[in-house]
Amino acid sequence: MIKKILKFTGIFLGVIILAGSVYYAKVYIRTEQRLYKKYDVQLQSIDIRKDSASLALGARLVKTKGCAGCHSADLGGKIFVNDAAFGVLSAANLTKGKGGRPADYSEMDFVRALKHGLTKGGTPLIFMPAHEYTLLSETDMGAIIAYCSTLPKVDRVLPEANLGPLAKVLADLGKLPLFPAEMIDHTRKLVKEVKAEMTIEYGKYLSTSCQGCHRETMKGGEPVAPGYPLVADITSTGHPGKWTDQQFISTLRTGVTPEGKVLKPEQMPWPMAKELTDLELKALHLYLNSL
Repeated sequence: MIKKILKFTGIFLGVIILAGSVYYAKVYIRTEQRLYKKYDVQLQSIDIRKDSASLALGARLVKTKGCAGCHSADLGGKIFVNDAAFGVLSAANLTKGKGGRPADYSEMDFVRALKHGLTKGGTPLIFMPAHEYTLLSETDMGAIIAYCSTLPKVDRVLPEANLGPLAKVLADLGKLPLFPAEMIDHTRKLVKEVKAEMTIEYGKYLSTSCQGCHRETMKGGEPVAPGYPLVADITSTGHPGKWTDQQFISTLRTGVTPEGKVLKPEQMPWPMAKELTDLELKALHLYLNSL
C-alpha cells in the first residue's frame, strides 16, 4: 500500500512539474517576444525651447511627473529591484555620464521614450510609464526634454534589466505593466498646450500621473505589486471626496490625511505631488470630485 501511495504521489508531482514547466516555457517565449518587439513609429516633431522659463518648467515637471522619484534627484538612475525571483529593474541614468545616455542620444530619442515608451532601437522600455507621459502637452514634454538634455553628467553604471521568472509570470497574467508601449496609441498627436486654470479639464490632464496606481477610473483596486496594499479610491466616493480643498492640499504636502493616516512615499508618492501649485491641486481635486 505504501509503495502504491509513493508511486501515485511521484506521478502526481511529476505531472505538476511537467505542467508548470510547459506553462513557464510559454510564458518565457511570449515575454521574450514582447520584450524584443520592434515598433515602427512616426516621431512627432515638437518645439523644444531652452530659454530660462522652459528650463525652469522642465525642472519642476521632472519632480511633479515622478521622473526624479524614479531616476533619483540627479536623474542619474537607481536600482528598484534586484531579486532572484523578480529579476533586476532599474531606472536609467538619463545624463550623458558614464553608464548614461550615449553621446548620440538626441532630443528625438527622448520623444521616442516619453511619447512611445521605446528605446533608441525601437524596442519597449521596461516599466517606464510612457502611457502617462504620452498624454503630456507638447509644451510640457518639450520642457522636460529641454531640461534633461542640459543635465550635468553623472557617472553611475547600473545593471541591465533582467526579468526573473516571477516578473515574467506576473506580466503574462497582466498583473505587472512591464511594457507600457503596448498601452499607447502611437498615432496620437500631442496637443500644443493645456492651459493652467481652475477647470475639470485641467484637473483631468494633471491626473494622468495618478493613473499608474489609481487606474484611469481613479477608483483604485488591486495592489500595484505583490506586498503592496490595495490602491485607494480617490474619486468623490473615496476619502478625498469628503475633504475640503485645503485638506486635500495639506495631505499631498505633508503625507498625512485628515483622518490621521500617514502615507508611505514608496506606496503613495506624495512628495512629487507636493511640488504642484495650489491651483493645480485644486483643479485636480475638482476633477476627482467630478468622478
